[in-house]
Amino acid sequence: MKTKVLFDTSVLVAALVKPHPAHQRAFAWLKKAKSGPISMVVSSHTLAELYAVLTTLPVSPRITPEAASRLIQQDVFDMAVIAPLSAGDYKAVIKKLKDADLPGGIIYDALICQAAVKSQAELLLTLNGSDFRRLPMFEGIKIVEP
Repeated sequence: MKTKVLFDTSVLVAALVKPHPAHQRAFAWLKKAKSGPISMVVSSHTLAELYAVLTTLPVSPRITPEAASRLIQQDVFDMAVIAPLSAGDYKAVIKKLKDADLPGGIIYDALICQAAVKSQAELLLTLNGSDFRRLPMFEGIKIVEP
């Protein structure tokens, strides 16, 4: 049985952008997802975040909206299971963060973590593991940095 791995936005950006310092390490995981030993899961929230990051990265040549769309289609939509989040998921995440007294942008990692829990991912692949480890809801999911 394949291991379910939720890919954080940070890993997808690194895997898709060759000049990124973590490209080789992240791309190796993308290759594993393409060849079959792992099942790639992506939070629905990540799709929007990935498009936003790709189209504003300070790389040359610039990644156009058309190129970003094509990359997301072929390297995410065509091979990943998309884990959607409901209004109830957002409500639960906000409550958990409030209860843990965690303010600010950690909400975005918490939403990705919620998608990992909801999709029953075994691993959460990220380049910012310390942020995820602060969260009260990763419920036994192993945080892995490529």
